[in-house]
Amino acid sequence: MNTDRFDIEEELKKLPAKPGVYIMHDKDDNIIYVGKAVILKNRVRSYFRESTAKTLKISTMVSKIAWFEYVVTDSELEALVLENNLIKENQPKYNTLLKDDKTYPYIKVTTGEEFPRIFMTRKVRRDNAKYYGPFTSAGAVRDTIELLCRLYSIRTCTGRITQSGSQDDNTGIGRACLYYHLKQCQAPCLGNISSEEYRRSVDKALDFLNGNYKPVINELTAKMNELSESLEFEEAARIRDLIESVRAVAQKQKITDAGGEDRDITAMAREGDSAIIQVFFIRSGRIIGREHYYMKNTEQSGDDEIIRNFVLQFYAGTPYIPKEVIIPVPIGDMELVSDWLSEKKGSRVKLTVPVKGKKEKLVELAAKNAGIVLRQDLEKIKREQARTEGAVAELSELIGIEGISRMEAYDISNISGFDSVGSMVVYEDGRPKKNDYRKFKIKSVEGPNDYASMKEVLTRRFKHGLTETGSQDTAKFSRFPDIILMDGGRGQVNIALGVLDELGLNIPVCGMVKDDNHRTRGLYFDNVEIPISKHSEAFRLITRIQDEAHRFAIEFHRSLRSKGQVHSVLDDIEGIGEKRRRALMKSFSSLEDIKAAGVDELAKVPSMDRKSAESVYAFFRRTEEN
Repeated sequence: MNTDRFDIEEELKKLPAKPGVYIMHDKDDNIIYVGKAVILKNRVRSYFRESTAKTLKISTMVSKIAWFEYVVTDSELEALVLENNLIKENQPKYNTLLKDDKTYPYIKVTTGEEFPRIFMTRKVRRDNAKYYGPFTSAGAVRDTIELLCRLYSIRTCTGRITQSGSQDDNTGIGRACLYYHLKQCQAPCLGNISSEEYRRSVDKALDFLNGNYKPVINELTAKMNELSESLEFEEAARIRDLIESVRAVAQKQKITDAGGEDRDITAMAREGDSAIIQVFFIRSGRIIGREHYYMKNTEQSGDDEIIRNFVLQFYAGTPYIPKEVIIPVPIGDMELVSDWLSEKKGSRVKLTVPVKGKKEKLVELAAKNAGIVLRQDLEKIKREQARTEGAVAELSELIGIEGISRMEAYDISNISGFDSVGSMVVYEDGRPKKNDYRKFKIKSVEGPNDYASMKEVLTRRFKHGLTETGSQDTAKFSRFPDIILMDGGRGQVNIALGVLDELGLNIPVCGMVKDDNHRTRGLYFDNVEIPISKHSEAFRLITRIQDEAHRFAIEFHRSLRSKGQVHSVLDDIEGIGEKRRRALMKSFSSLEDIKAAGVDELAKVPSMDRKSAESVYAFFRRTEEN
């Protein structure tokens, strides 16, 4: 959008007195903040009133606003949903954001089928099945499912089985699978067991999943004793192992609530700019797991704002919502958020702030756990921030450019000038963004000419970016870097600047200058070599970027060679196959040396004969004439 034509004062007058969502943009059209309003006119205007008290974070955000847009909704609840979706999709810089994007495993029992199955899933749907979870360990879920299938002979095959034994996908008709022969399935696909008898086994499995382990252990113990008395020690030992497995699963489940409700307990710990949310997952009155989550952009945000944003963003992505979500402090729009949770679940969800009793003790326990995690991870978080965002800030200060986030670095790889390829690696905020890495096969350059190869790579990359159409999600090249890092000094920088000048682009280019031992000694920027401390985080970041660009180029080159996809000019010579091509490449240091060699010299190469040497010699003479 042309922000020069956007008059904020005039646009503020046009705001409607209706509920909706407002979206703030900076001068580069980036979405920097998304908010919800009961009355758009009042809420958006408040940002631009000097009389309105603002936090430093909000004041900074307002100073970055170049233009805004808004979406009118029919209700405040609809605005809440839209606000949350836009925040999750765009990750605005000034919104408090949930850093983790985890999906949790559930145990699914297909109780709607005549012969139900038990398996792991990460999606909860509104169907006739029963779901147990979420669990924090996929391994524990798999162990539990395997135990249940062994205990109760539950089928593991897919497809729907009816009493006649047929299956939708025709799997197993007419023959039993391996699990039947291992005595771990009663082959309902062959009609060996009635649906009523099979259902009784499934009901026992459901009882087990609901935490009733004692009948299982008693039944298995009696069976083990019976087998021992019959001298069937091998089978008795198998039952003994099953008992130990049941006890191991039971030990992990700790009763916390005699009420047997499904609820999530949330609490928070903060220190400086770091905030961690701890969640205890309680299902049927038992803690089945706990997990912690990092929140970012929490500077000068109140506890209530952080908790509110966590609840909205976490439960927008999780497939299961319990009957009650317990939070440590009251939040804004509490009733509205509760309505939103209820709508997502399809039944009433309570949002509760306990002040005494068992629930309040559970919140205290969760808060203590969050504090432990925070203290353990704070140093690690700080180190990670120093080596990423901190290193980028150091680099910005060194070369005098503000606002560096996206960096691109390039490298060329070949073997003595043969089969050249190029690589492009991308770092954002000091972290590699591997989805944006790109590979190039050099098409227009022969021989060991890194400058010409680099010029081709950069020209192709930025021409693609200038002509590319499509959304930001599908675009591969249209997002340009804040700075280009070249693996070299003046020469490489000038190649890049020349390409950018030809294309009418203005992007800073910084060279990574190396010493005689091929180690980085400084930066070349704006016709000046800038020394850089080898002990600084900026130096370490630059080294990582150099190494990554080099690694990516070499891996691409190696993969193409292994697939036989790299084409050499030698492949165009009659009588020169893969074996002789490799021999020539090993015997000569470059393509130019092969071109300059005489017939006698070429004939001395292993696997070459006089005829093939003459063919090579004649090929390059014809090429020179043309």
